[in-house]
Amino acid sequence: MKEKPVIITRDLKKTYHDGGVPVEAVRGIDFTLERGEFTAIIGPSGSGKTTFLNLVAGLDSPSEGEVELSGRLISSMSGKELAAWRRDHIGFVFQAYNLFPVLTVEENVEYVMLLQGVGARERHERVMRILEEVELADMADRLPSRLSGGQQQRVAVARAMVSEPDLIIADEPTANLDSTTGGALLDTMKRLNEETGMTFLFSTHDEVVMERAHRLAVIRDGRLDSGGQGK
Repeated sequence: MKEKPVIITRDLKKTYHDGGVPVEAVRGIDFTLERGEFTAIIGPSGSGKTTFLNLVAGLDSPSEGEVELSGRLISSMSGKELAAWRRDHIGFVFQAYNLFPVLTVEENVEYVMLLQGVGARERHERVMRILEEVELADMADRLPSRLSGGQQQRVAVARAMVSEPDLIIADEPTANLDSTTGGALLDTMKRLNEETGMTFLFSTHDEVVMERAHRLAVIRDGRLDSGGQGK
């Protein structure tokens, strides 16, 4: 029996009001992301891709339509239920790394598992295992200030993946990295995707990401071009 898609959106719309003037940021997007995909949402600035990603992640609420994540309608959730569902089912990688500066690499990576109530021994084992995967096990005791930008972003990837969520959302993850460092990071993420089957959804302008994506979904003027292109 085929697994349910990780994400399904149905006629998804988001309208903002700017000085009383309605702005249609997302205009009726139907989108499906299958388990194990490595897909990039692309489009020009102002096209609606960041708004769409925020709707998919449950960080914003749609004006109309539905978002289904792992079989649950998150667009109908609110408050603590949505926060808990997002914590347990989505890992985030941001362009600004968003690491806690006073916590070590290990403490940053284990943070979500602390919120989930995972025991100390299992947390340590899982953290060290994922740090081995991203080649940072020997830096577990370092603070983020002692890491390069590329190393900090690999910590962010490890943190997103360590709790084994259904979906990793990466918003412009290479924006603050040079092309060589960004390419190496994406190669690591793609290898982990292939080894674990974890699902990745990117928002990007970066050719480094686009070249490695299995599928490109193009958003223009708040609408999704027909299905994107696969590789």
